[in-house]
Amino acid sequence: MIIHVVRSGETLWQIANRYNVKMNAVVVANELPNPNQLVVGQSLVIPTPGTSHIVKYGETLWSIAQQYGVPIASIVQANQLTDPNVLYPGINLIIPPITHQVQPGEALWQIANQYGTTVQSIINENQIENPNLIYPGTLLIIPRPKPTIDVNAYTYQSPNEAVESINEVGDLLTYLSPFAYLITEDGTLSPMRDEAMIPAALEKNVVPMMSITNFTTTSAGSNLAHVVLETPEYRQNLITDIIRIMDKKGYQGVNVDFENVLPEDRELYNNFLQEAVDRLHPLGYFVSTAVAPKVSGEQPGLLYEAHDYEAHGRIVDFVVLMTYEWGYRFGPPQAISPINQMRRVVDYALTVMPPEKIFLGFQIYARDWLLPHVQGQEAETFSPQEAVRRAVQYGARIQYDTAAASPFFRYVDEQGRNHEVWFEDARSAQAKFDMVKEYNLAGISYWALGYPYPQNWELLEDNFNIRKLM
Repeated sequence: MIIHVVRSGETLWQIANRYNVKMNAVVVANELPNPNQLVVGQSLVIPTPGTSHIVKYGETLWSIAQQYGVPIASIVQANQLTDPNVLYPGINLIIPPITHQVQPGEALWQIANQYGTTVQSIINENQIENPNLIYPGTLLIIPRPKPTIDVNAYTYQSPNEAVESINEVGDLLTYLSPFAYLITEDGTLSPMRDEAMIPAALEKNVVPMMSITNFTTTSAGSNLAHVVLETPEYRQNLITDIIRIMDKKGYQGVNVDFENVLPEDRELYNNFLQEAVDRLHPLGYFVSTAVAPKVSGEQPGLLYEAHDYEAHGRIVDFVVLMTYEWGYRFGPPQAISPINQMRRVVDYALTVMPPEKIFLGFQIYARDWLLPHVQGQEAETFSPQEAVRRAVQYGARIQYDTAAASPFFRYVDEQGRNHEVWFEDARSAQAKFDMVKEYNLAGISYWALGYPYPQNWELLEDNFNIRKLM
């Protein structure tokens, strides 16, 4: 899978011809509503062998060639580089596929062993109908090894909408987390309409993960969490109710998302997690948490202080880093999940918890802010697909912030108002996937289903094998 960024004057026909693929394949992969409407700066996933590499600070053509096991000359040729010694951070390079010319007497299993892949992977990549008939001189594409990760997705959709999302992307999920059961002041849980989601998840071999929280869109939940966490009886009520619901509905574990917990309740929160693990593990259930994006153990603020990364990493089975919402809907316009900030969070997390317990949070929505920004004015939230549609509608040139690894654009609406839109595209998704690989993290956690983003799912499957536990 290759990422192509549309240049001025390019048409889809030209792009498809350049990569020797059918136009319809590009249309389908990107779910383009109108193939004749592209905008400068728009990224497209091209379903063809090879991959894309976004140049990072300090990288050279030699180091990139070594990383992918291809000659420097092939990268130069594929990208038509006039000066191979000059690479700028943020440039999107095409990395040609590894190829092998079949020699007389060679069998697929020998070729697979030579490149550290599987016979089936070579068969799939080259669409070989009869693996026993490969002829000398045939040029085979050798698939690059893909790491195996876990993928979680939260959903707060209506039951019918959630089922539709599960049917669409469930093959690429390990866990599904309907959001969320709200705790009450005595530690019991409010009911939730999740009955249709769980069988839909199970049909796709996706593990249902119960999600519990203390906050709503209108309440921070700090006092509610305090009342429950400080009262032993209420903590046990909560764990008992978790078990009751999981037994009844078919959940296989729980994700605890307590936010805005009072700093003085930090140890009480840690103790609750230990109590939950002590009761749930013997019953075969797992426990995970979602934590605010901290960059140090002493980071001040209501969002951060009670989230003890070291304790969570030690106590629970895995931790979701909520590495999003820098571009808050009530704040000023900026990247929602800037990769430079996400990296700071991961760097700190890795000092106190192992990578095999860390899920990188990935938001899959866009935001549109009115300019000039007025404090407290709410940005509009919608899908990356809608962001591109608006760029097309208003003829906006899409720009790309290399530090944040995030696309954005500005436009003027029919009322003459100025807007700034930050969203996710193929390049930003690939940057996040590269970070997961670089740090050998356990997986990715999406917030949240319901925002169409076809490029993400195409690239997720291209980059990783998704672990299935059922």
